[in-house]
Amino acid sequence: MPKVISSALLPGERRQTIMERLQRSGRVLASELAAEMSVSEDMIRRDLRELSAAGLCQRIYGGALLSTPTASPLSQRTRQIPERKRALAERALALIEPCQIVFMDSGSTNLAIASILPSDAELTVVTNAPAIAAALTDHSRITLLLLGGRVLPGNGAAVGAATVRNIRRMRADLCLLGACGLDPGVGVTTFDPDEADVKRAFVDASTDVAVAATNDKLGTAAPFVVARADRISQLVVEADAPRARAERFEDLGIGLLAAAPVAPR
Repeated sequence: MPKVISSALLPGERRQTIMERLQRSGRVLASELAAEMSVSEDMIRRDLRELSAAGLCQRIYGGALLSTPTASPLSQRTRQIPERKRALAERALALIEPCQIVFMDSGSTNLAIASILPSDAELTVVTNAPAIAAALTDHSRITLLLLGGRVLPGNGAAVGAATVRNIRRMRADLCLLGACGLDPGVGVTTFDPDEADVKRAFVDASTDVAVAATNDKLGTAAPFVVARADRISQLVVEADAPRARAERFEDLGIGLLAAAPVAPR
């Protein structure tokens, strides 16, 4: 039974309590918060509006999710927590089998995967990311297809109608999908509508879909929905991923793979 929190909390204290809950579990429900704090749901909804306006959460029907970090340039994301992304990449390699056709979506974690693919890997890799293509040019046994289109500034992803059309002409065994946000209820999300179209095409044209996600992505949502969470076949998470958040994906039947622990810096 949830612990009842005093209704005498000041608005700032109440919002701090909500943020602590969001940080812990990634989502909150207005009805549950109202019951625990002995206040009205209208009051909780006002709190959530204030937090949303401050960019601290994203409101959904009945509650809120922890906001994703704002979009940042690929060059910056590549330098962030590289050891953790490499650990995710090493675990994700187990999903790639010889002679597969693999869609490799843009993103810093997928770039980490491309960077450690064995030099003798025999695959067909289709990507919309010039940086990923550049990382694979010396792999003589990889058939590499780079999708054209308008490259999003700072993002490094080719997007547009022609990109989507070319994806729809193919069929992949596996899609390594990049995600800006990932929530069991909302699904896979991203910041740009054109990028969402490309990601959606990758998903639709793939037998299996895998996502390698850093901890900050779990239980969060960006503005544009790509696919339902249960479309993911395998989710690769960090060794110290919050257990409560990870279990909600397992409950959907998604296979969960944990990366090796990363030593503190």
